[in-house]
Amino acid sequence: MQKLKDKVVAITGASSGIGEATALLLAQSGAKVVLGARRSDRLEALAKRIVDAGGDAAFAVTDVTQRSDLVRLVTLARDRFGQLDVLLSNAGIAPISRLDELRVDDWEAMIDVNLKGLLFGIAAALPVFRQQGFGHFVNVASTSGIVTTPTMAVYSATKMGVRAISEGLRQEAGPSLRVTIISPGFVQTGLANSMTNPEMKAQINNKMTEIAISPDAIARAIAFAIEQPPEVDVNEIIVRPTAQS
Repeated sequence: MQKLKDKVVAITGASSGIGEATALLLAQSGAKVVLGARRSDRLEALAKRIVDAGGDAAFAVTDVTQRSDLVRLVTLARDRFGQLDVLLSNAGIAPISRLDELRVDDWEAMIDVNLKGLLFGIAAALPVFRQQGFGHFVNVASTSGIVTTPTMAVYSATKMGVRAISEGLRQEAGPSLRVTIISPGFVQTGLANSMTNPEMKAQINNKMTEIAISPDAIARAIAFAIEQPPEVDVNEIIVRPTAQS
């Protein structure tokens, strides 16, 4: 992965799961990572782990529902490392439930984090990428953005939205900017922690125990997309457990 050396990559949702795994893999490969998430203690510990291993890392507490936080994360990347090569929009939540339960607060939270958080990241990074003349958006969707199942209606809608926004961005991006959609299936992450329905939370945790793959698998897919030559744009990668239907 020599082509990752000195790439500057900002990551939202970096404190655990796919974000953490990707930060570690990219840093081990010589990239400079800029970590964003809400939990400052985990961010600090991850950054220290990377630096202690000889890598380069910076971090900023980042709530993707706050546009100013995304601007601060992008600014930190440029101030610390001189540029921004990649924005990995990974932060997401999934408080799933049947629509009859009318968990409207959960619906709004998914829209705020999964959709508006993505858009705020684009708003922060796109002018920078235009000014630089290069840049790469890597947006984490889900296999739920491809197929909708019961209890997943709103979550699925937000992830379909991620794919729609990403495809529109790709078509508008022109010859110098790249856009990649990463659609994971069941992955061993803390995503179920955001679920407010105890039955759904238990069901998803059980499914994860049965078939979920390591977040390292998704990190490798992300690294593959980033390390391609500038003229190669990997548009979408779907990674799911072999056992997932």
